[in-house]
Amino acid sequence: MYPNPASFLYDLDAATSVATITLNRPERRNALTFEVYDELRNTVRALGSEPDVRAVVITGAGSAFCTGGDVRDIIGPLLEMDSGELLEFTKMTCDLIAAVRECGRPVIGALNGTVAGAGAVIATACDVRIAAESAKIAYLFTRVGLSGADMGIVWLLPRIIGLGRATELLMTGDFLDADEAHRIGLYNRVVPDGEALSAATELATRLAAGPSAALAVTKRALGREAHMTLREALVEEARVQAACMEDPNFREGYRAFVEKRAPVFS
Repeated sequence: MYPNPASFLYDLDAATSVATITLNRPERRNALTFEVYDELRNTVRALGSEPDVRAVVITGAGSAFCTGGDVRDIIGPLLEMDSGELLEFTKMTCDLIAAVRECGRPVIGALNGTVAGAGAVIATACDVRIAAESAKIAYLFTRVGLSGADMGIVWLLPRIIGLGRATELLMTGDFLDADEAHRIGLYNRVVPDGEALSAATELATRLAAGPSAALAVTKRALGREAHMTLREALVEEARVQAACMEDPNFREGYRAFVEKRAPVFS
């Protein structure tokens, strides 16, 4: 089903095959509602099999990327839910992160302004994070009496910045400015304010022109091989690389090299 969300903006550039998701509650600094969570999960999941989409950019409108769950529309109602309803909600939030990580397309975060709480986890789940100079980030869960382990962040964050730094950030809930987040490897790149979306779109366009199947295999391997021994990883990589050698894109890459031209991958 072609994505047609109502709670945020969606755009597909037919020329580049780059889909852009824009969280669009700038008056609430793009705080999440139940509807946004649900539609975002379903949209990202759908894009993984959408043939016209070859890369995805996630960003936020206005002065923030996303400040997490809306205090009025989510936090308040959660206090009135029973245990079954609470678990249903937390499973949905985790499903969103699973959708980003399992999406067969590269997902690039274009981060602007405040990146906090669940918004910080969504950003961390992206394959690459390109941030504006104003993009400060914090995992605020313990500050409101919740576990710092939320939406898979305890799995994700140490793999990016190491266990010691991840422990400090998840226990304190402190903000990092863009320069520090870049220094420790949480942000891949920092650009001037107002340029994060264009820089992320440029990278997404480059990746969209690449060999889609090979990129999807690479993304899956990055997630799966963290739990493998070296010998298991070697067996897996031999298997998937042999399969890629039968893909038409491998032949196209060879022909382009021989003919001294840019490859045109399918």
